[in-house]
Amino acid sequence: MRIAVMGTGGMGGFYGGKLAMTGQDVTFIARGAHLAAMQKDDLHLHGPDGEIRVTPTNATDNPAGLDPVDVVLFCVKLYDADEAANLIRPIVGPDTLVVSLMNGVDGPARIAEILGTGHVLGGAAYDSATISGPGVVQYRKGPNRLVLGELSGGNHPKTRTFADAGIKAGFDVQISANIQQTLWEKYVLLATNAGLTALIRQPVGVVYKDPDMRRLATEMMAEVVAVAEASGITLSPDIIERSLTLLDTFSPDMYASAYFDLANGKRMEVGSFSGLIARLGDEYSVPTPHHRTVYACLKPYLNGAPA
Repeated sequence: MRIAVMGTGGMGGFYGGKLAMTGQDVTFIARGAHLAAMQKDDLHLHGPDGEIRVTPTNATDNPAGLDPVDVVLFCVKLYDADEAANLIRPIVGPDTLVVSLMNGVDGPARIAEILGTGHVLGGAAYDSATISGPGVVQYRKGPNRLVLGELSGGNHPKTRTFADAGIKAGFDVQISANIQQTLWEKYVLLATNAGLTALIRQPVGVVYKDPDMRRLATEMMAEVVAVAEASGITLSPDIIERSLTLLDTFSPDMYASAYFDLANGKRMEVGSFSGLIARLGDEYSVPTPHHRTVYACLKPYLNGAPA
């Protein structure tokens, strides 16, 4: 398959790199020093499986210079979603699938408004990877799990083909018949973990081992569930318990990406995490005091700040 990775950050580099190592034709779309390093010395993945060097690494900052591809892995930050969707228009052909690996729940619908619902798959990624230096992605031990599904509820043949390619690359890829439910069930964990690890400046091994913080996390997850149900999304009755159990399997030194953005003075996605829960809580008259507090405390850093 011809695959383009739009936004070669940690997750885009990790998934795209693994796919490239199994023979898929992958082009990485990046910018700045990260792009220059990949063009000069390839993309390097560092993690539990040892060092992986993707060679040769096809990398560019100009999607318009590419031919249409089979699949776009859409891995940008949520605040860049609309601009990035417009940039990839030239490589989205009639049968191209755009797999959103963005955090949160509102990203796929936003890019579908620009590219068309029939092109867009929602995706829930359950791994952790960050850029540790130009051309270098550091990935952590994780479930290597990816769940995807078409927003239109269809069954495009390329969806299965891409899933098989992911399985060959070593991922547990599943196709969801209800991707909105899947995204919200991940969001129960994501919105809570992003807010807490960023606000407390501590990894999961500290946050969820402390009984007071674990209770806080449980109550924050309950707020997300209540907002989902008010918006018409039915989640599994045990989703909070399963989310906490999953967090207990994470590497103790794991932080959400929101923490790294805060620590490095970069823009933050918290407006689409605790901020979105607070806004939807207002819209549906659902109390969200914990997420509202987290958002208020992190709001000064939304647009970045000195590290």
